[in-house]
Amino acid sequence: MTQESNVVLVTGGTGLVGSAIRKVLETAPVDSEFGKKAGETWIYVRSKDADLTDYESTKAMFEKYKPTQVIHLAAMVGGLFKNLKYNAEFYTKNQAMNDNIIRCSKEVDVQKLISCLSTCIFPDKTTYPIDETMVHNGPPHHSNEGYAYAKRMVEVQTRLYAEQYGCNFTTVIPTNIFGHDDNFNMDDGHVIPGLIHKCYLAMRDNTDFVVWGTGSPLRQFIYNDDLAKLFIWTLREYDDPKPIILSVPEEDEVSIKDAALAVARGMGYPVENVKYDTTKNDGQFKKTANSDKFKKLYGKPFEFTPFEEAVKETCEWFKANYENARR
Repeated sequence: MTQESNVVLVTGGTGLVGSAIRKVLETAPVDSEFGKKAGETWIYVRSKDADLTDYESTKAMFEKYKPTQVIHLAAMVGGLFKNLKYNAEFYTKNQAMNDNIIRCSKEVDVQKLISCLSTCIFPDKTTYPIDETMVHNGPPHHSNEGYAYAKRMVEVQTRLYAEQYGCNFTTVIPTNIFGHDDNFNMDDGHVIPGLIHKCYLAMRDNTDFVVWGTGSPLRQFIYNDDLAKLFIWTLREYDDPKPIILSVPEEDEVSIKDAALAVARGMGYPVENVKYDTTKNDGQFKKTANSDKFKKLYGKPFEFTPFEEAVKETCEWFKANYENARR
């Protein structure tokens, strides 16, 4: 494979991670660690470009762009309460998308496919920290089992295609992602963008900033610009079909309460006025992930954006882009 022949197709290309990959590639120097390679073409597709739940539509997209490499980010996603409400749809739609992408990648001889998983695929009842060997050790949390099982099947299908057909397909498992271009819908989005939107409205309308739940669950949050760099590294350097966790270190885990207070500070809301609705579901208490595999392979310290700084940048992006943000 020559550099001149490289066409990298990114599904979900305008979403949370896809937009960050584009930003990183376009701001880094050509041929730098996280920059474009000479002669490389990156194509970012979104839902209007193809119905990935439909095989023929997916195949037509592959035949149109003829990618040599694929980063598969597209998915039906949402926060705790959307998962609880639409577990069946989360399974069927994601399973269809993932199967079509993997099948078409093989059929057009894609030379590298990276599919994005999630830490929610891990067993609910487990020991911590979790690592890549523990994906199938028990059922996932009931609140998002549709999404989790669909994502688990990506890991299975990827390994089987690698074993039977010799495909250079792999999967990555990021922890909780947030940042610019996120979905800030308070019902359907993930925790940090939902908190940012709530805080924005509380300040605009002079009402209370109320966090759902006790604030006690713990999460490892990763800024989307940081994850974008790790995806680029994976594309260049990681060729094992077994999954790899991409995450901030275990010691950077924070509580939902800490995240809410960081949002309050980032938005300029008085932290002493933050309230908690303890009648709401907390969801899974923790998902602490071990990223030693990545750290060993990367071979040098990776400079993650400090959490408070990343939250503040996200708050500022949301305020500046409120009218056009997904909300």
